[in-house]
Amino acid sequence: MSNELWLVIATVIGIALLLFLIMKVQLHAFVSLLIASLFIGLATGMSPMDIIDVIETGMGGTLGFIAVVVGLGAMFGEVLKVSGGAERLALTLIDKFGEKRSQWALGFTGFLVSIPVFLDVALVILIPIVYSLATKTRKSLLYYGIPLLAGLAVAHSFVPPTPGPMTVAAMLGVDLGWVILFGIAAGIPAMILAGPVFGKYIGSKIQLEIPDYQKLEDDVSAMREERDMPSFTLVFSLILIPLVLILANTVTGAIVGEESTNLLAESIQFVGHPFVALIITVVLTFMLLGTRRGYTRGEVQDIATKALEPAGIIILITGAGGVFKEVLIQSGVGDVMGNLVVGAGLPLVIAAFVITTFVRVAQGSATVAMVTGAGLMSPIIAVSPVSQPELGLIAIAIASGATVLSHVNDSGFWLVNRFFGMTTGETLKSWTVMETIIGLTGFAVVLVISLFI
Repeated sequence: MSNELWLVIATVIGIALLLFLIMKVQLHAFVSLLIASLFIGLATGMSPMDIIDVIETGMGGTLGFIAVVVGLGAMFGEVLKVSGGAERLALTLIDKFGEKRSQWALGFTGFLVSIPVFLDVALVILIPIVYSLATKTRKSLLYYGIPLLAGLAVAHSFVPPTPGPMTVAAMLGVDLGWVILFGIAAGIPAMILAGPVFGKYIGSKIQLEIPDYQKLEDDVSAMREERDMPSFTLVFSLILIPLVLILANTVTGAIVGEESTNLLAESIQFVGHPFVALIITVVLTFMLLGTRRGYTRGEVQDIATKALEPAGIIILITGAGGVFKEVLIQSGVGDVMGNLVVGAGLPLVIAAFVITTFVRVAQGSATVAMVTGAGLMSPIIAVSPVSQPELGLIAIAIASGATVLSHVNDSGFWLVNRFFGMTTGETLKSWTVMETIIGLTGFAVVLVISLFI
């Protein structure tokens, strides 16, 4: 057996081991990724101490960027949640769009809110609005719920600073601005098709009432009074600040080059770096949604500290993904896989989508699928001449593959099942189809754009 063939076989066995540990043993993804990385390193002939060095390098190299960004983003989202900013966005958009077009309002609300707020948290915050509208109009919960879920799911998978696309961008070495640009370009049509369009269809096929265990004494009793919420303009502006600054950095870099000594260009690139852009946003959020709205500095500090609890899990999984990627590169597996993909003539965006889809369907977690997909694609990209825009498209292809076909091994599947009081079959017909429409639409947009870049 040739050495190249063994490297590929060892990698396949390593991925199978990863899936077995997560699915059958139910070992945490963080530990599973590390074990799979150790196995691939040993099986491919790396010395034990070299593997230890690679673990340290892979973990540190990935977390040097991700830990800062995910931590800051989590703080931003937590203050937005506690202050009532998410409800303000939803109520204002529904008011502006009108009740007849409330599906569209909920879709865009979900899209905006899920940029700074984790999907499951955003759903808990906004589900009373869906209950209220469904009760008022006597329409199925899915008529309003699917558009909201589509908006949440699209931003969660496609638009930084959410952890998934942030992780992929860091592991591929792509400028975040390209990921934001292509994430929005692919995400908006995906949200429209999977949200208002599909929601109207599935809402007419499956009639759902508010489940008894979710009924409230008052339809909106879980929401604060509107006068206690921050203004729509303020909340919307705070969400836009990091996106605009990061995009400005990317555009400036593309025009004048990354090493420009022009003072204006350097200033834009400095404030547009994700670290600085998010620090600016978080400080403004602490002030405008925190201390200026009656919170003490101690309370704002407590809110920020609480935000880091769920972020810690994501950061560790991301670091383990960096280890997985580094082992593939240092063991020589990456060169072999890269040459195979390049030799087969398979476009990288297609390879990225197919690989990530397989991992997603097999083990369920979108985050693990993104981390694994990026880890496998990173060494392949290393042997191919790929521009920054092309890397951005590959990142969204990975995000698309990590979104499709959510089913019973995905925690998000059961979260939605519980909040909407659906049977497993109804959840497959609604949530699973919606997720698949998002992933396929996002991939289709990426594929079309890749033909012109």
